[in-house]
Amino acid sequence: MAHVPLTPIGSPREQLADDRTFLEHRATLDELEASLRLRRAAVQAGWGEKYAERVRARGKLTARERLAKLMDPGTRAFEVGTFVNDGVIFGDGLRSPAAGVVTAFARVEGRWCMVIANDNTVASGSWWPRTPEKIERAQTMALRLRLPTIYLVDCSGLFLPEQSKAFPGATGAGHIFKKNALLSAAGVPQLAGVFGDCIAGGGYMPIISDRVYMTEQAYMVIAGAALIKGAKSQKMTSLDIGGPEVHVHLSGCADHRVPDDDTLLLCLRREVARLPSSAAPFYRGDAGDIEPAQPSHELRGLLPRDHREGYDAMQVLARLCDQSLFWELMPDAGEEMVCGVGRIGGLYAGFIINRQGLVGDPERPGAVRPGGTLYRAGIAKISAFSRACDSDGIPIVWLQDISGFDIGLEAERQGLLAYGSNLIYTNSTNTVPMFTVLLRKASGAGYYAMAGLPYDPVVQLSTCITRLSVMEGRTLAIATYNTKLDDDFNIVSKDPAERAKIEADMLAVEKRIEADMDPYVSARQMDTDEIVELGELRDYLAALVEMSYQNTGYRRIKNPRIWTMHDLAVLTGGIR
Repeated sequence: MAHVPLTPIGSPREQLADDRTFLEHRATLDELEASLRLRRAAVQAGWGEKYAERVRARGKLTARERLAKLMDPGTRAFEVGTFVNDGVIFGDGLRSPAAGVVTAFARVEGRWCMVIANDNTVASGSWWPRTPEKIERAQTMALRLRLPTIYLVDCSGLFLPEQSKAFPGATGAGHIFKKNALLSAAGVPQLAGVFGDCIAGGGYMPIISDRVYMTEQAYMVIAGAALIKGAKSQKMTSLDIGGPEVHVHLSGCADHRVPDDDTLLLCLRREVARLPSSAAPFYRGDAGDIEPAQPSHELRGLLPRDHREGYDAMQVLARLCDQSLFWELMPDAGEEMVCGVGRIGGLYAGFIINRQGLVGDPERPGAVRPGGTLYRAGIAKISAFSRACDSDGIPIVWLQDISGFDIGLEAERQGLLAYGSNLIYTNSTNTVPMFTVLLRKASGAGYYAMAGLPYDPVVQLSTCITRLSVMEGRTLAIATYNTKLDDDFNIVSKDPAERAKIEADMLAVEKRIEADMDPYVSARQMDTDEIVELGELRDYLAALVEMSYQNTGYRRIKNPRIWTMHDLAVLTGGIR
């Protein structure tokens, strides 16, 4: 039958961990997540209150004040790219918090939108190294989900002292305009509000938008007054060159002029209200957004920070899925992987997660082997499930806690390379939205195969305890100095001085790798999109899944009666 057999999963916290263990794990996460909140607040302050007051003194709002007024009251924005350039020092000791641009998913008139807003408290909203890449990443997310894209432009162009790192190259500033064109070609609505400076590249960015609004303080110019004065000895203001009088009434490069920021934001909300409403309620049907039976906030005490400690993957799913209901597919194959369907925010999503601890070994009945590793049956299982989700139009949530692929003689004889290639092919060609969460460790080719960032998930999230690397620091140090070690990984040399140097060098490699695994390093380099608290993970995922169902017509979404999932369950003995 075509009934979706969601069944209760999970257990009360008291049955899973004693109070002491739970509180210890939670205290560790509390400390890390308190630091996350402080670091977020520092980024959101831009260059500080002094610069925010300069903006307000000109009768303008800051970027985040504009975002807050644009959003529906009582809703929250889900920011991505918060920590791009985090800790990076540029010439003269300057920082560029969030790369000088805010990119966030926000609900406007009931529709999810991607908002891209220049931070006018950071060097007048100019583009720093990685600012173009961050904008392009946000545009790509909008394109994949067909989300209306709103540009809040207040940009003085490239930050010229660092222009060589932002201007050239395949993802340099000019690639933003290609993304504008691709969004337009795909029929994704683009709206632009120009609030002030809009120079050079910043001047091109709004033009392909379907609506362009300008305040009386705004101007769009290829070159500002200072450059024209130097090049042509002509004295005039940037407003004279490219203000609303020119672009609304003469050039046609803008559509409307408005008196101030507040009015412009109201006009943008009105434009979004003209767009088709979200299809999510249709796909949700009579299913409501019901909290899990097992509270989501308990994740903070159930996931140990030490990646060597295990936990029950089903308990994670029980704290993410509505009512803690889940349909597990192929439970008797590939025990190291769990995959199945649940609702989140009332909408169906596919979930794939690594099982931790020890799991059975089908090649040796009665034997066990470590979970968190991809073996043959698990790879085949999640490949088939991923293809079924793609066929049925169900968005996929990948929950990674993986050490990598199995290795050794038996793994090679079983053709793990081929099975892994099959999974990689599947995830590379899927058209359904995929979202990846790095719960703890994300190591080696397993990170790739489970829809890591190189395999184009729409969004990749990390937690405060994420460790992203090829391998652990100690393992990598051993591999690096393998020729100087015996079969038990002991140093071969008998020379005390040489032994001491090898030990010191191995320790230095280990420490460097461990430092590189910090999630803030990944976020700084755009190797992950956002760091989130475990307690807010369900909210992020519910928003992303709803975005997947918002727009109709650009991808296939099958009703549950004709899911490939039902066939898969019958063929694997899940339904008799």
